[in-house]
Amino acid sequence: MTRLPEYRFAGRTAVLTGAAGGIGEQLAYGLAHRGSDLVLADVDEARLTPVADRIRAAHPAIGVQTVVADLADRVAVEALATRVLTEHPAIGLLVNNAGIALGGRFDQVTTDQFEQVMNVNFRAPMLLTHALLPALTATPGGHLVNVSSLFGLIAPPGQSAYCASKFALRGLSESLRGELIDNGVGVTTVHPGGIKTRIAESALVGSHVPQDEIEPNRRLFAALLSYPPEKAAEQILRAVAKRKARLLIASSAKAPDILARLLPVGHARIVRAATVAASSRGTRPAVIKR
Repeated sequence: MTRLPEYRFAGRTAVLTGAAGGIGEQLAYGLAHRGSDLVLADVDEARLTPVADRIRAAHPAIGVQTVVADLADRVAVEALATRVLTEHPAIGLLVNNAGIALGGRFDQVTTDQFEQVMNVNFRAPMLLTHALLPALTATPGGHLVNVSSLFGLIAPPGQSAYCASKFALRGLSESLRGELIDNGVGVTTVHPGGIKTRIAESALVGSHVPQDEIEPNRRLFAALLSYPPEKAAEQILRAVAKRKARLLIASSAKAPDILARLLPVGHARIVRAATVAASSRGTRPAVIKR
C-alpha cells in the first residue's frame, strides 16, 4: 500500500465537529497552535463561541470560523457541508469528532432515540465526508479522522445504539482508508477510552430506564472518565501527522482491544459478566465512555 508523507498542518484548513468541549475543544487549540485555519462546528453556541474567541486572541494570524449545527438534522449537516465547500474549496483535514451517548437496554430506548444516536454518530460523519471529499482531495496530502470509541471495539450489553454507531463508523473508516489512499488522503480511526469530557452529563437516557437509576448511575460513571482530553487531542494530532491508521487512547481502550483480539467470541462473555457485576453493585452506567 502507498506510504503517505507526513501531514502538514500549517496553512491548511481543518474542519472539526464537536469543537465546543472535550476532545474537540482541545483539538481546536492544538490545530491552531500548529497553524491550521479552522472551521469549528457544534450544536452548543454558548460553549463554541468562547473557544473560537480564545483561539483568535492567541493566534490572530489564523482564520477561525464557527458554525452552529445540529448534526442529528440531515438538513443542517448538508447546510454545513455546503457552507464549507463554498468558502473553502480545498481543505486539508476533516475531523468527525461530535458524538452523543444513549444509556439503556435495547428494550428501554425508543427507536427515535436509537436513530438520533445513529444520525449524530454515524450518518453525520458519512454525509460530511461524502460531501467534502472534493475539497479534501483538491490538493494532495489531505487527511480524515473519524472518532469512534472503545465501544467500537467491544459491545457490552446496555449500549446497543452507541455500539452500533461506533462500529459502523469504524467500518466506514477502514473501508475508506483503502479507497482514499490513491488520492493521497489518509484516514485515522480513533478509539478513545474513558476521556474526561461532558459526554456523561449530556448523555441521552432511554425513555424506559427507571428514573431512580438515572442520576446515581450518571454520577458513578462520570467518575470513571478520567483521562485528560488535552492528552487525547495531542495523541490524535501526532497520529494524524504520522498518518496512523488506528489510534487507541488510554488503557481502558487498549486492554479491551487486546481481549477482543485474543478471544474474538469469548470476550463477549467476559464483558457481559463485568457489566452484570457492576450492575449488581448498583454501578452499571446509564451512559457510556467516549
